[in-house]
Amino acid sequence: MIVRDSEALARWLARLIEEKKGEDLVVLDVRGRSPYTDFILIVSARSARHVQGLAEFLEAETARQGVYPLGIEGLTQGHWVVMDYGDAVVHIFYEPVRAVYDLESLWAEAPRLESGKSSGEETVVGG
Repeated sequence: MIVRDSEALARWLARLIEEKKGEDLVVLDVRGRSPYTDFILIVSARSARHVQGLAEFLEAETARQGVYPLGIEGLTQGHWVVMDYGDAVVHIFYEPVRAVYDLESLWAEAPRLESGKSSGEETVVGG
C-alpha cells in the first residue's frame, strides 16, 4: 500500500496498533472539524511499559517505510504518548489515564472508521 492520503495513513497506523495488541482502538475522522489533523487514533495499553512499547513499535515500523512522526510527547512517563504524523495523530493511553481525559467525548460528533484490519496490503511506501 502506498500512503496516498490521510485515510490510508490512519488505516495503516491502526493496523500496526492492532498488531501490537493495542486495546479499544478508536479512529475518529475529524476532517473538516479539526484545524490540525484529519484523523485521531485513540488506543489503550495495559501498563506504562505497554504504552511505551506501542509507541516505540509505531515509530520503528513507520520509519522502516520512510514515514516519520513530526513529534512525539510523553514517551518517558508512559501514561499518555502523543505521536503526530501530520494527517493523523495517535494518542496511546495507559487505561486509567484514558478514562480521565475522555478524548472520545470531545469528538463525539466525529465519524469513526472501522478497524484497520479490513484494509489490503501490508507494505507502505512513504511519499
